[in-house]
Amino acid sequence: MALEISMEGIEARARDLGIDLSAVDLDAVALPAGEDFGIISDDEEILRDDDPMELEMGFANIVVVDNLPVVPPEKFDKLENVVRKIYSQIGVIKEGGLWMPVNPDTKKTYGYCFIEYNTPQEAELAREKTNGYKLDKSHIFAVNMFDDFDKYMKVPDEWMPAEIKPYTAGENLQKWLTDEKARDQFVIRASTVTEVYWNDARQKMPELVFQKQYWTDSYIQWSPLGTYLATVHRQGSQVWGGDDKFERLMRFAHPQVKLIDFSPGEKFLVTYSSHEPNNPRDTHRVVLNIFDVRTGKVMRDFKGSADEFAASGNISVSGVSWPIFRWGGGKDDKYFARLGKNIISVYETETFSLLDKKSLKIENVVDFCWSPTDPIIALFVPELGGGNQPARVSLVQIPGKEELRQKNLFSVSDCKLYWQNSGEYLAVQVDRYTKTKKSTYTGFELFRIKERDIPIEVLELDNKNDKIIAFAWEPKGHRFAVIHGDGPKPDISFYTMRTTNNINRVSKLTTLKSKQANALFWSPGGRFIVFAGLKGFNGQLEFYNVDELETMATGEHFMATDIMWDPTGRYLASAVTSVHEMENGFQIWSFSGKQLYKVSKDHFYQVWMDVHP
Repeated sequence: MALEISMEGIEARARDLGIDLSAVDLDAVALPAGEDFGIISDDEEILRDDDPMELEMGFANIVVVDNLPVVPPEKFDKLENVVRKIYSQIGVIKEGGLWMPVNPDTKKTYGYCFIEYNTPQEAELAREKTNGYKLDKSHIFAVNMFDDFDKYMKVPDEWMPAEIKPYTAGENLQKWLTDEKARDQFVIRASTVTEVYWNDARQKMPELVFQKQYWTDSYIQWSPLGTYLATVHRQGSQVWGGDDKFERLMRFAHPQVKLIDFSPGEKFLVTYSSHEPNNPRDTHRVVLNIFDVRTGKVMRDFKGSADEFAASGNISVSGVSWPIFRWGGGKDDKYFARLGKNIISVYETETFSLLDKKSLKIENVVDFCWSPTDPIIALFVPELGGGNQPARVSLVQIPGKEELRQKNLFSVSDCKLYWQNSGEYLAVQVDRYTKTKKSTYTGFELFRIKERDIPIEVLELDNKNDKIIAFAWEPKGHRFAVIHGDGPKPDISFYTMRTTNNINRVSKLTTLKSKQANALFWSPGGRFIVFAGLKGFNGQLEFYNVDELETMATGEHFMATDIMWDPTGRYLASAVTSVHEMENGFQIWSFSGKQLYKVSKDHFYQVWMDVHP
């Protein structure tokens, strides 16, 4: 908190000390080099970037409604009441906030009005919902933001060619891949400081690359191919990159942004914010922007209530699951989609409009996910009519929207979809009711996507009543692992989609009994896997070689909350974040389970290994 002292106070203090201020050259006063006495200067980047002055909203909360009927004085009140009734349904109109100008000569209205809301978000929603509203055959509303008029008035009457700036070479955003020691980077966030390190396993300690205080207001995130490091601020998001200076590459203005998500090919960035409603009966107001990462241009925005964007996802924020948009078609970033009520809306990024100008209508659809490599959607529809209409899983090809394969499922309680990262297989975990409906059991439907007619195999565990705790495909491989069981020490089974004779049939490789694990972490290159006991299992780790079906090492990171491999599969990070008050920090392990070094950090929030393109 800044200490404020009035000029009168300074003069009084100077008199007490016997100092004549008129004789002091204030312009000559300077702090010693490199010293700020803990006081942040007004022009420091930290204030310019992360704590800008709150500006008045100006006229951003006012809309102009045109094409109203032109009425005489006796019909003025009736028209005003009609307009107020329409626009008060969208938000709270300020007292005296509806103004319909009148022609002083004719005493009739001009045919437009101004409406002032409490917030800019309500004004934006009013424009979005009522622009084009048909009052009657002769009067179709044309609604604009008041601030837009100033923008349009500044457009010059004559066209002027844009200034062509000379080309200047930018930073090599992937220079870190050429490190002479073949090291990879990782970023951590602790207290108010964010730091980027080289993982120097040979020296058994990290080497600092870059450090900045108050670099982000909430969290940090590497982009999917490791090109950018993104930070989140009250006024929007920013991306950074380069060799070791981490220059700011682009800003994305989005006030009160809470979450961000990159497209797989890093071409686009989705930002999300939610705003408290003025009326307690209303839901949160949601704003989503999709930016072009390189230019910073908003390619498409979406606004509405939280109910309109409610769908299945990973993180729930204000009743909305994240990510709202799911990207398809691999790293080309050609399509993105979101789940709605009885629909899946698929958009293409060439025009950022709905594919074929209409959504996929699928009665009662509750979940979907894209193939990681191909424009194929897997979707799940639960049972309807008390079981008279079975549940089903369908594969739909985009952009043609052809159904490639469908499987009907009976007596289904729940269903989960797991794609293998090369798009070769889809595992559908199906929880079914027993005949008595008092309990459930689990099996798997395994789709071979690349084979003719997409054959499906059914897999049941040896004890089909075992609870499934975790499932994970081997990256770039043909195996998968399942943690299953009901006791405090469940079993772990490994299966392969290919037998030794290369016959395409699922078979079990082995079952490991009584393991203290509830999470699976395959190495990015496959072959090796870590069984982790997080939360209630107190950080038990087991490093396992699936090729040899043998344990390489066991370890423990007490109270571990997070596990992450480096992109090469050589090293693994385990961390205890600030959800625990004690033991905060991280440890680096070799792929074979040797602890290489440990770093303790108070108020430790995040560790994130960089990724490779």
